[in-house]
Amino acid sequence: MARIPAICGGTPAFPAGPPPWPVDDPAVLAALQACYADGSWGKYLGPHCDRLRTALQRDLAIEHVRLCSSGSVAVELALRGLGVGAGDEVLLGGYDFPGNFRAITAVGAVPVLVDLDRTTCGIDPTLIAAACSPKTKAVIASHLHGGLVDMPRLFEAAKTHGLAVVEDACQASGAVVYGRPAGTWGDVGTFSFGGSKLLTAGRGGAVVTQRTDVAQRMKVYCEEGNDAFPLSELQAAVLLPQLEKLGERHGRRSKGARTLIEHLGGVDGFSCIARWPEQSELAFYKFGIRYNAPSMRAVERSVFRAAVRAEGIALDTGFRGFTKRGGARCRRSGDLAVSTEFSEQMLLLHHPVLLEPEEEIRRVAETIRDLAEGLRDGKYELAASLEATANDEERF
Repeated sequence: MARIPAICGGTPAFPAGPPPWPVDDPAVLAALQACYADGSWGKYLGPHCDRLRTALQRDLAIEHVRLCSSGSVAVELALRGLGVGAGDEVLLGGYDFPGNFRAITAVGAVPVLVDLDRTTCGIDPTLIAAACSPKTKAVIASHLHGGLVDMPRLFEAAKTHGLAVVEDACQASGAVVYGRPAGTWGDVGTFSFGGSKLLTAGRGGAVVTQRTDVAQRMKVYCEEGNDAFPLSELQAAVLLPQLEKLGERHGRRSKGARTLIEHLGGVDGFSCIARWPEQSELAFYKFGIRYNAPSMRAVERSVFRAAVRAEGIALDTGFRGFTKRGGARCRRSGDLAVSTEFSEQMLLLHHPVLLEPEEEIRRVAETIRDLAEGLRDGKYELAASLEATANDEERF
């Protein structure tokens, strides 16, 4: 007899819920204790931010690193460093993190929405030319959901039209994009150290660039007697041991992602975002899955998500995207059909599960697959069970 789904009254496949994040890490604990012992936890200036800057400069082979209070602030500082301001336009994927839209408007510029490449989940370089106007000054290229923007093509298109490139690697710490570390293709790169990120300090971010003029503009804007958007010494201290382990954890997550693809790739109604381009290594902050409701007997994405979460698996929906925003707030380029699809179809599996043993990852994939196939074959009727789990956001 088939297992009864938890949403229909059965026992959850993972009654303890998803694995925690951040993980228990003795090196992080030692860093916290050392900060207390030397008093650096309460200082404006200490050794840890300098050490973190030096480590990022080394790992990314980049000259200028500015630490800051969040990834969203990092994107805003990147635009200010590039001299983007009132009356300018910035190209942005029609499906992207909402903070990037707000960063553009924060500097007084206008977002111009450009459609995505269906295979990468990133802004489509072939659409850059049609989106440009005499006011267009920059483009933000975000690596999302285990996908990588085709940065060589995007960089070439941007330079052809005189655009600066902000490479948003907030979801892609540790990724390699066509032979170069994510965040180093653009004029400016941005990173996030938020509480759910691959490198986490609860909050925080970084902006990196080879351009001295950009670094100087950011410095002038930020330093108002003191750094207006700082990363603390305590945050830097806990990031350093995580940075040392990023490569090893990156390899484990990549292996886990391949296990998921192996077991989910053939499910009708699903398609995984992850593709490994030449000379590239993916980073998995969120493992992206496109959910096609018509192939799943028209079961809504929200219902399927609730069914998976009831099993103790941290599955979420993607961004809402910007395709419904009016012309007073942005300019649209083209019909944004792919961006609309992504906003309606994306499901995201949170990364901690990818550090679990292979057998556990396989069980997660099999649980998701069995639910999908049961829905498709008419074995489960979930709509009536949705109300009980509609407000389960606080569980994970």
